Amino acid sequence: MARYTGPRHRACRRARTPLCQSKRCPVDRRPYPPGEHGRGRIRESDYLVQLREKQKLRAMYGVLERQFRKYYAEAARRPGITGENILQMLEQRLDNVVWRSGLSATRPQARQLVNHGHFQVNGRKVDIPSYQVQPGDVVTVKDRSKDLIAIQHSVDTQGRPVPDWMTVDAGERRITISDRPRRDQIDTDINEQLIVELYSK
Repeated sequence: MARYTGPRHRACRRARTPLCQSKRCPVDRRPYPPGEHGRGRIRESDYLVQLREKQKLRAMYGVLERQFRKYYAEAARRPGITGENILQMLEQRLDNVVWRSGLSATRPQARQLVNHGHFQVNGRKVDIPSYQVQPGDVVTVKDRSKDLIAIQHSVDTQGRPVPDWMTVDAGERRITISDRPRRDQIDTDINEQLIVELYSK
């Protein structure tokens, strides 16, 4: 399983926004890129702005470049707006669904829980974080995993609103996917058009 293993907060500072979902992120104290010349950079090219937006989206969902290019190719092939298609596919990842439901504190934690085989989709174990859920799918926690401390703590401290495209029964540890996410239901602070322009060059 490929994933980013470098400094988490370096990516946050590069994107100038807290991507790590930590309550204390260094970007709050140092809102400029890392490195010796981070503060000295004044002029920003169009390419830099587009690249930063793409890297920000990749870091949010924990996707590496090769996999992200496959998402873009599939999004461009599908009917509709390419940028919205990318966001829709990323939102339908199983690890993101677990995080959105409030059964995990962060996306990396959701990825680990899925990878360790604690979740089922329609009664079958799925341990692939990038698995694409579809409308009508029911995601549940395995019986022996329902009382995991990480899941219970996330349920008790969950403060995020649940998206309209899913319904969550926290007590039963059940997530029902009712629809595909629309752009207005995705609260990700991303200008997806910049990413499409970057890959269209």
